[in-house]
Amino acid sequence: MRADAQRNAEKLRAAAAELFQERGLKVPLKEIARRAGVSHGTLYNLFGTREALIDEVVAGLAADRLGAAAEHALSFEDAGKGFAYYVQRVCELQATDPAVADVVSGRFPAAECLMAICGQAQDAATRIIERARLAGAIRPDFTGEDLLLFFGTSALLARAVADTAPDAWRRQVAFLLDGVRTEAAHGPLPYAPPAPQQIPDVMSRLAGTP
Repeated sequence: MRADAQRNAEKLRAAAAELFQERGLKVPLKEIARRAGVSHGTLYNLFGTREALIDEVVAGLAADRLGAAAEHALSFEDAGKGFAYYVQRVCELQATDPAVADVVSGRFPAAECLMAICGQAQDAATRIIERARLAGAIRPDFTGEDLLLFFGTSALLARAVADTAPDAWRRQVAFLLDGVRTEAAHGPLPYAPPAPQQIPDVMSRLAGTP
């Protein structure tokens, strides 16, 4: 890559990182190019697609943040506290970084690196849930699909109240954590969660990309 192209690519990566964190991964590419001070055509020449830019800019950062949350949750001796930490931390990341919310939702299936990270996060969440269930800390019918749906609705709430009540999502997290405790279970739930193969479509619709 020529020196001028390398400089333009670096400016585009920096601009994309800023705008993705400010507004999420759906921010118009022309705005990224404008902030970087290059043409729209230059962006396409260097990266080709939104998904390629996402994979290059966001994937590593999201993997580090979500991976650190899962690792810390699994380090708790008390599995219930580890589960609570993980839920609170992921919801906090979603509330403060719209790009992370888009990663959790898996709303860009053509971004291969991003989807791999999404899958890793879901696997980690499953381990955290199973550990808490085995310890008797959460009700036995709570599933990974339930948690993903909660993350999706929590992200929607965080976006809706960002300018008026930015911490309102914390109240909803507290309700969830209280409601999934083993002692809170008073009989079977009225309906099964969506099947795993249905979750990608449900999450993309929650994120606004049907």
